[in-house]
Amino acid sequence: MEGNKWGNIVLNFVIRVILGMGLIYFINQYLLPGDNALNVGLNAVSFLTTGSLGIPGVCLLYGILFYQNL
Repeated sequence: MEGNKWGNIVLNFVIRVILGMGLIYFINQYLLPGDNALNVGLNAVSFLTTGSLGIPGVCLLYGILFYQNL
């Protein structure tokens, strides 16, 4: 029973990481123009943020960059 619980948690984390990092890559490549200051890096911080929060984590990362550039 415990092994199945941890397996579900890890699987959920991996799915959120794949979708979140894919979304960040898509936004950086196709939605934002060339040398934009609002490009989120694909690094360990964005990996952990998207893995733990999912799509709202992606929005949080872009919100932080937007706030820094005000």
